[in-house]
Amino acid sequence: MKHTLTLLLLFFGLQTLRAGNVDTVSIPSAAMQRSYKCVVVTPASYKEGTRRYPVVYLLHGYSGNYANWVTKVPAIKELADTYQCMIVCPDGAFMSWYLNSPLDSTMRFETYVGKEIPAYIDQHYQTLPDPRHRAITGLSMGGHGALYLAIRHPEMFGAAGSISGGVDFRPFPKSWEIVKLLGEPGKDGANWTAYTVMGQLNKLQPGTLPMIIDCGVKDFFIDVNRALHQKLLEKGIDHDYIERPGQHDWNYWANSIHYQLLFFHRFFQ
Repeated sequence: MKHTLTLLLLFFGLQTLRAGNVDTVSIPSAAMQRSYKCVVVTPASYKEGTRRYPVVYLLHGYSGNYANWVTKVPAIKELADTYQCMIVCPDGAFMSWYLNSPLDSTMRFETYVGKEIPAYIDQHYQTLPDPRHRAITGLSMGGHGALYLAIRHPEMFGAAGSISGGVDFRPFPKSWEIVKLLGEPGKDGANWTAYTVMGQLNKLQPGTLPMIIDCGVKDFFIDVNRALHQKLLEKGIDHDYIERPGQHDWNYWANSIHYQLLFFHRFFQ
């Protein structure tokens, strides 16, 4: 019994040693003239030398913040170590949708997350600073943000994912304060189209952006994800698309992130 207990303690001790390290930094935005906090997870090996690492940018959802992922899914620390990558969790504010708002100059989150944060991370950390070693994903509002930013900024992100993503918010004109960002939606959401993932697909060419998209079958975003999947098939855009049992909650997201990071690991290889 004593021997078994010793082995268990050793096992869990090794698991702890393998966990990544977590920093919380403040990253300034020239576009918005203020700073936001950001979580940076580095693998345990990071401090051992001058090796450089690929980076996965991991975005939170509506009403969330930079600390959501590491607090709700602490396993991402182990995943950073397992896949030998950095995981960066920016703050997208309460309801930015990772857009540059045409109405509110304090909401320039496409510029901030799509350009300013990667530039800061590359300057201050041991990264592989090219799109072949940068990926971006997120949940809900962050799933929209990840695909939207990756399509619009191929010079920054080489692969993208979406978890329960709000990839087309036009069917939800009264939700999530989008009207404050973009104004009235217009007939059938026409005024919002250019700010949705669906509205960016004309920029995609086959073979240019590896993507993994998943959504729970009981999620209120399942229909817009299915529509995105179908449109990508029609355009001949390769992508991994997954539906599995689940709802719009942390149980689903905590499970999904394992598959997303495996996808990006294979991309980085």
